[in-house]
Amino acid sequence: MKTILHSDLNNFYATCEQVFNPALKDCFLGVCGSVKDRHGIILAKNNKAKALGIKTGMTIKDAKDLCPDLVLVEADFDKYLDYSQKVRKIYLEYTDFVEPFGIDEAWLDVTNSKIFGDGEKIANEIRERVKQLGLTCSVGVSFNKIFAKLGSDMKKPDATTVISYDNYKDTVWNLPCSDLLMVGRKTAQKLGKFNVKTIGDLAKMDDKFLVKTFGKWGQMLSIYANGLDNSPVKRYEDYDEIKSVGNSMTCYRDLTDIEDVHIMFSVLADSVSSRVLRKNLGRASTVSISIRDENLQSFTRQAKLNPPSSFADDILNLAMRLFMENYDFQKGIRSLGISVSDFAEESSQLSIFENPEEYEKKKKLAQTLGDIRDRYGSTSLQKAINLKDKRIAREDPEKEHTIHPQGFTSKH
Repeated sequence: MKTILHSDLNNFYATCEQVFNPALKDCFLGVCGSVKDRHGIILAKNNKAKALGIKTGMTIKDAKDLCPDLVLVEADFDKYLDYSQKVRKIYLEYTDFVEPFGIDEAWLDVTNSKIFGDGEKIANEIRERVKQLGLTCSVGVSFNKIFAKLGSDMKKPDATTVISYDNYKDTVWNLPCSDLLMVGRKTAQKLGKFNVKTIGDLAKMDDKFLVKTFGKWGQMLSIYANGLDNSPVKRYEDYDEIKSVGNSMTCYRDLTDIEDVHIMFSVLADSVSSRVLRKNLGRASTVSISIRDENLQSFTRQAKLNPPSSFADDILNLAMRLFMENYDFQKGIRSLGISVSDFAEESSQLSIFENPEEYEKKKKLAQTLGDIRDRYGSTSLQKAINLKDKRIAREDPEKEHTIHPQGFTSKH
């Protein structure tokens, strides 16, 4: 039987800021985007702020209403990546099988790491070593990834929770369905209509009914609830290369029509394309968009680029198609994001209908435009449509929120 750990760094962004600046330790602390305009949505908070009701995704205004003494710090993702890498170096001393799940979480397969002790001992040792960096983590120990993740969520901060084959029905089955990984609000609501409220209720559901109701995902729900997940923890070396590049932006006002969306997606597509070309990543085969509405409900959609591309116009066109197919503007939009992934070498992706010389000219032109924006600012060259709302168009998505590899969708 496998021994899987899931480590979750507690209040990660806020704790990094407190380590970097100890004067923040006793403050009510919130980490946000740019403090100007509406970019100050709360991305993270410390325990003191959390105790007063400060939540991730809350606007600065609402957060300040709850806590007038709230101290705001603009997010520094380079700093967080640095701390994340330091923690991963600790993980890699115990096993090569380390699979990141966002910037602050990771699974570890320590089945063959008995030289360091059993899973609980390794988890406790990791927690103590992480403390030496000024951080804390909660660790779940179990026989599969899903229950290990559930364990790390059960006790916070700075705790180890063991979910074994012998105790999982008593430990897990009384928890609400929404605690299970990948069971979002809508899925939980739909299950509730069938009086399925706990993970145990879900585990006892008929597989055929779940598949009929939820499609293939219904079968996975049953597997997860019954502790039958056998997905492997990947080797960390599989994550050495960049898997995705993306940016997101929160507007100074709610977006209310397709033209607003087009302007913001245009800015985001330019930024993402520039980064892909700057890093010579090749052509992207997949475009993903994220949408967060005025009630802070969010979802993502993705589709394949055909043919694959690294150019802004291609990314923008697919992003707009995805948006129009999936959003009806019953609610205003607070923020948007674009991410591209599934890169391959350009030579392997050139279509037989493409002229290599013309493609290289187009690529050099795009790189030149990117260089100008890097040197003189993101607004030095813009599309005409962007001038219809200069305040949206002048934002710099790289400064606000760079979506890092392995972390496109923000945690709730």
